[in-house]
This record gives sequence, C-alpha cells and structure tokens, in this order.
Amino acid sequence: MEPNFHYQIMAAHTDLQKKVLNRLREAGLTAGQPKVLDYLQEHNGVNQKAIAAGCHMEPASVSSVLAGMEHAGLIRRQAEPGDRRSLRVYLTALGEEKAEQTRQVFASLEEQALRGLDESRRRELVALLVQVVENLKDEKGEAE
Repeated sequence: MEPNFHYQIMAAHTDLQKKVLNRLREAGLTAGQPKVLDYLQEHNGVNQKAIAAGCHMEPASVSSVLAGMEHAGLIRRQAEPGDRRSLRVYLTALGEEKAEQTRQVFASLEEQALRGLDESRRRELVALLVQVVENLKDEKGEAE
C-alpha cells in the first residue's frame, strides 16, 4: 500500500500520544492532561472554553480532564469577579512543575520526530500542518 495522508497523520498522532503518555506516566499524568498543562503554561488564568478551543478538545472532555487535574492538585479554579458562573483555571506550583516536565517531553519527542530535517524543512512542515488544520475547520470556524 502506498503511503497516504490520512494514515500517516493518524499514525504520527497515535505514536506521539503513546510516547508522551509513556514518558509522563511516572509523573502521574493521564490522557488529555499534558496538552492542557502545556496550554495553561502559556495561557494561565483562562476559562474552560478557551482551553477547549486551544487544545482542540470537546468542552465535556475538558471538564473531565480539569476535574482530574484539580483532584491531583495541578490546577485551581477561581470564579471571575462579578461572575460566579465563569471560572478561570490556574496552574498550582505542582502544576507548573508538571507543565515544565511536559514541555521537556514534548521538545524531546519533537526533536526525535523531526530528526533529519533541517530548520527550513521543519518550518515548512509546521506551516503545512497549520494549513491542514485551517482547511479542516468547518464553516463556523470550529474544528469538527
């Protein structure tokens, strides 16, 4: 069978996800948590809707992941002043530590995945993947 796009992108995602979880298992992280930690490290104090959009996750999935993270002491949720229904999500000190571990694992795996590609080709690959993500958004501007 000749390599095709959908199979290669699914295989790359599956392999990367397995490697991330295997490397972070000792840190006590579960599926969904590494990308949320990574996102919060750059966007600390956002609401659940922003996390869902930024991590390309369903809001119900984010809610479940955040509940586990709160129970593990990785995040704290705080109501916005004047709007008790809207909660902001913040990393705790432990969450910051786990986010840094996650970032190091991501960097190591990215280096492994892109081995043999010079900087120009790496940038081109990322740009092409950004275009693929944009192309797959539906008419409302949301990924399906």
